Amino acid sequence: MSTISTMIQAGDKAPGFSALDQDGNTHSLKDYRGRKLVLFFYPKDDTPGCTKEACNLRDHYALLQSRGIAILGVSADDQQSHKQFEQKYQLPFPLLADTEKKIIKKYGVWGERNLYGNKFMGIKRTTFLINEKGQVDQVIRGVRTADHAAQILQRWGL
Repeated sequence: MSTISTMIQAGDKAPGFSALDQDGNTHSLKDYRGRKLVLFFYPKDDTPGCTKEACNLRDHYALLQSRGIAILGVSADDQQSHKQFEQKYQLPFPLLADTEKKIIKKYGVWGERNLYGNKFMGIKRTTFLINEKGQVDQVIRGVRTADHAAQILQRWGL
């Protein structure tokens, strides 16, 4: 199995990144300077937990935006998979294709997982709340997929 990365912590400077979304647009951390950013890492498009999480963020997108929060999803799925996921569930935010796991490893969310007793390497569902200055304010490891927007607002005190 490959190496487990060290996860970024609250108080750390958010690692820079640049990646394409489902529409072929490039997103970089620097594009979000001056705004609050939710950077959520999820294991796989169109799986039960990931769909619950994405749809919860979709359903509360206007509220999150009204609080000045931008949202980016990241998984190792490719642009085509992201496009199908976006269209199927009408997701209003960019999904970054990190097929080479560069961002995933920078943020330290790649590691050993355990599902139904099977151990394997994969993305650990994690959300980083990055402030206007590019610093990580909060790290949410225990993501409540069906209630993630409320969890984000509560962590940021909004």
